[in-house]
Amino acid sequence: MNIRLAKFEDLTPSTLPFVEGKLKGHKERKNYSILGPGVAEDANQSIKILEPHGFNLGAVSAKPLNGSGLHSHLTAEVFIIYSGKWRFYWGSKGEDETILNPGDIISMPTNMFRAFENVGDEEGFIFVVLGGDDPGIVTWIPEVLKKAKQTGMALLDDNSLIDLNSQEIPNGRKLLDPISKDEIIKFDNYKLEQLQKNICESSKRLENENNIGNNVKISHILGNNFQNKSITPIIKHDTGFSLSTFKSTIGTVENLKFDKPTIFFSQKGKWNIETDNSSIELDYKDTFSVPVGSNISIKIDEKNESLLNCVSQI
Repeated sequence: MNIRLAKFEDLTPSTLPFVEGKLKGHKERKNYSILGPGVAEDANQSIKILEPHGFNLGAVSAKPLNGSGLHSHLTAEVFIIYSGKWRFYWGSKGEDETILNPGDIISMPTNMFRAFENVGDEEGFIFVVLGGDDPGIVTWIPEVLKKAKQTGMALLDDNSLIDLNSQEIPNGRKLLDPISKDEIIKFDNYKLEQLQKNICESSKRLENENNIGNNVKISHILGNNFQNKSITPIIKHDTGFSLSTFKSTIGTVENLKFDKPTIFFSQKGKWNIETDNSSIELDYKDTFSVPVGSNISIKIDEKNESLLNCVSQI
C-alpha cells in the first residue's frame, strides 16, 4: 500500500524544476512531483506515485515575490491554494491578473500564457492538478528563454534542460528556438471577466455544499459526475478529471466506491481512509491513491474544520 501513499514529509522537491529556475523571482521555489511526471523540465525530479491515473498531481512552494514565468500548457492545469496570497496573471505580456487566497481554486484553459507569483508576506503553497498521463511540454514566452540563457540555463530542441555553465550541447542536439511572433498571436487571450467562470473562490464553495455523510459536506468543483450520479459543478470546464472537496470536523462517509483512478489529498486536518484491507491516515499535504473498485470509508475527528480534496479520472 506504500506505493499508493505520498507522505509530504517524505517527498523530495526539485529546486531547479524549470529553465527559469535561476532567475530572480523564480529561484526561491520548490516543485514537488507527487503523482506522475508533471511538466517539470528537471530530468532528476523525484516522483512518488508512478502508476498512471489519467492526470498528474504536483505542488509548489514559493517565497514571497517568487513563482513561475509566463508559459503555456497542452493540457488542463488546476491550482488549489493551500497557503499564501497568489497573483495569477496571463496573456503574452501578463496584462491581466487576479489575486487568489487559501481555499480558492482556478482552472486555467489550454493554449494561453499564464504565470503565478506569491504576493504574500510568507512562503506560500499550492497544489496543481494536470490533465493526462503525459501532460506534455511547457511553451515559454521568448523573454523567459532569453533571460534564462543569461544565467546559463537553456532548453535543447527535445525540451530537455541543460546548464551551459557545466554542460556542453550534446552531439546531434541544438538549443530550442523561441517561438515566433506569428506563433504567439495564435495563443488565446482572456479578460478577467471571461476567466472568472473558471475561478472558485472559497465563499462559492461554501455556497455549494451538500451533505454526503454523517456530519460531512461535499462541494463539487469540477466534473459532472460523482459516484455515478450527475452533478452540477461550480466550474464548468472540461479538464479530463473531477475535483470535489469534503469538509467536516467530526464525521464519517461510508460505502464510497470509485471505478476510475482516484486520489485523496488533505488540505486541513488528519483524515482516516479505510479500504477493503487497509487503513491510511492522511495528514496535511499527504496524498493517497485509492485502489479502484475498493469500498471506501472516510473518517475525521478534529477540533477545527478540515478539508479533503478528491480527484478522479473522467
